[in-house]
Amino acid sequence: MKIRAQKSNLSGHLQVPGSKSHTIRALLLAALAEGTSYVRNPLPSEDCLNTSKAIPLMGAKVDLGGTDKKIGGCWTVQGAGKNIHLPENVVDVGDSGSLLYFLSSIAATFEGWSIFTGDELIRRRPVHHVVDALNQLGAECHVSQPGKTVCPLLIKGPIQPGTVTTAGEVSSQYISGMMMAALRLNGTLNIELTNPKETPYLTMTQKWLESVGAKVEISEDFKHIKVHGPVQIKAFDRTVPSDWEGVAFPLIAALLSDSEITIDGIDGSGTQGDEEIVNVLKKLGADIEWDKEAETITVRGGKNAKNGTGRLSTESCENGELNVVISGYPDAICAVAVAAAFAEGTTVIEDAAVCRRKETDRIKVMTEFLTKLGAEVEEGEDFMIIHGHSPVLADGSGNPAFKLHGGEIESYGDHRIAMSFACLGLGLKDGESVVINDAECCAVSFPGFFDAMNGINAGFKEV
Repeated sequence: MKIRAQKSNLSGHLQVPGSKSHTIRALLLAALAEGTSYVRNPLPSEDCLNTSKAIPLMGAKVDLGGTDKKIGGCWTVQGAGKNIHLPENVVDVGDSGSLLYFLSSIAATFEGWSIFTGDELIRRRPVHHVVDALNQLGAECHVSQPGKTVCPLLIKGPIQPGTVTTAGEVSSQYISGMMMAALRLNGTLNIELTNPKETPYLTMTQKWLESVGAKVEISEDFKHIKVHGPVQIKAFDRTVPSDWEGVAFPLIAALLSDSEITIDGIDGSGTQGDEEIVNVLKKLGADIEWDKEAETITVRGGKNAKNGTGRLSTESCENGELNVVISGYPDAICAVAVAAAFAEGTTVIEDAAVCRRKETDRIKVMTEFLTKLGAEVEEGEDFMIIHGHSPVLADGSGNPAFKLHGGEIESYGDHRIAMSFACLGLGLKDGESVVINDAECCAVSFPGFFDAMNGINAGFKEV
């Protein structure tokens, strides 16, 4: 599917789906639990649906209640509890890194072999760190292709309690997976991290585990994690909070155009690191009001902003430059990079190496297509530098330095690439447009994204 995005002004209210990160954790823990759990407001995305298909392989039963495509539904999970077992077939995770990294560690707690694979994108993502960590705990773990570091992944358990030392900068997901696996171990799992990154997600896992009765200890610097097992999980009834990774896109879309929108159902629990994007955008002068009591965010861009221009700029930042350490919320890099391209001044997105190991090399892809559309971008191994220009000068008149224009971009099947460039198109001049190829990949994390955005007048069109 190809989608065309062009200048448009947004208005109205938008509801963002539930959090993918929370939904997948809820489903896996419900599968381990004894009894029937209810997961309300789950994200009906491809990653979460793949999780709902995977856990029955281990003895759980899932009833989506006809809400597999509906925002705000309720999924029922009959947990396997004490009868949970080794996956009885190959686990196909689709394009879900979270499912791969979480469930592989849980599967390693059983005696016998498990096999994990996925689609073309997942078979490019590294698993050598998983292999090393699980082998340290007594598993026999291999990749099937000699000389490669990717799926298919073969695991023979069971792992044992003890200490594992691993590089925390590769991904937080397999560390969360080991934390969940520790619930099935007869003893304490000690995880020593040499360079922790994406730490808000480790806190999210900690809060989930504590909510089902586990004792979890994490040092202030996140280098030392202890999870005490075993834990017999009881069924639960939980509502999944809204997805901050999804909030980022309508947020920037409104700021790049003459818009005023309110995003409803905002999660203020502090368990999603991506909420930091609000502070990042405010440093650029964004007109954003977060009413935590009402759980809403109101965004005003362009002429609808309180200052009448909505001009984004780094001039109020230290040394006139915005520095964004993205390691705690790396999935926001696409949205931040697009916003930076419309902000007068230089934005440095740093500590971003993990962004090269997502569905695509997001540093490379964002640099490639922002440059193609007229932006000034530099990239390094773990950073991006965007020399942005606002469409308007401080007095609201046109800025001759603003050179962004339309063009055609490849999503490479990466949902965040597709959504970020769709939003970019809304801020272009009249007559310019962006065409996004393979735009259907948005369903991975935000099913119905284009319809939802069109509900607030985005004007996205299939071509």
